[in-house]
Amino acid sequence: METAARPAPLERPRKSFWGLWNLSFGFFGIQIGFALQNANVSRIFQSLGTSIDDLAFLWIAGPVTGLLVQPVIGYFSDRTWTPLGRRRPYFLAGAILASLALVGMPNSQALWFAAGMLWILDASLNIAMEPFRAFVGDCVSEAQRTAGYAFQTVFIGAGAVAASLAPAVLTRVFGVSNVAPPGEIPHSVQLAFYIGAGALLVAVLWTVFTTREYSPEQMQAFEGTTEAEQANEALAVPLNGFWWV
Repeated sequence: METAARPAPLERPRKSFWGLWNLSFGFFGIQIGFALQNANVSRIFQSLGTSIDDLAFLWIAGPVTGLLVQPVIGYFSDRTWTPLGRRRPYFLAGAILASLALVGMPNSQALWFAAGMLWILDASLNIAMEPFRAFVGDCVSEAQRTAGYAFQTVFIGAGAVAASLAPAVLTRVFGVSNVAPPGEIPHSVQLAFYIGAGALLVAVLWTVFTTREYSPEQMQAFEGTTEAEQANEALAVPLNGFWWV
């Protein structure tokens, strides 16, 4: 029985410096969300009355959501195709949800609400992060893959530094209060979360609107797969992918 010959894979077009920049810039915003969470959530919990001994239990949100969300999102984003592409719908949806959670968390009036916001924030950031990692691999050639991930690493570091310093800068440079009565969250933390929410959304939107994804047919050509092999990895309909989020 004859089988279809495997086509020779095509090379992805080379990206310019600004092409690589645009491709990875959204990670700057995603890392701002992670850094604000890591640096300030314990303080928010303590401001709302939790004890130091209970913080570890509340922080279980991170590893649990990552364990559950990342494999599911990775699976669906490999198989979903929408007019916006297959990766961009996921990290756009994750960025919108994460921005809303960043606005809601510093306005928490009760510990249970803050804990819920942490779970939503962490899940949303994981929804955005996993497809973003794959996005670089989809869009750059093998020769540029190291450069693509280097850009991503630079933006991760820049976002972490900017978000970690934000409350201190607001206090020391702009005179925003860093103290609050018992049961309330300092204004500097609230303002840092608001700025971070805006920065996260703008950074991800920058990548969404300045880059494009290759079509399934183009990806097939780049990977050198046959139509029969492509049929075995059928795309999921959006209802089973993007809308599931």
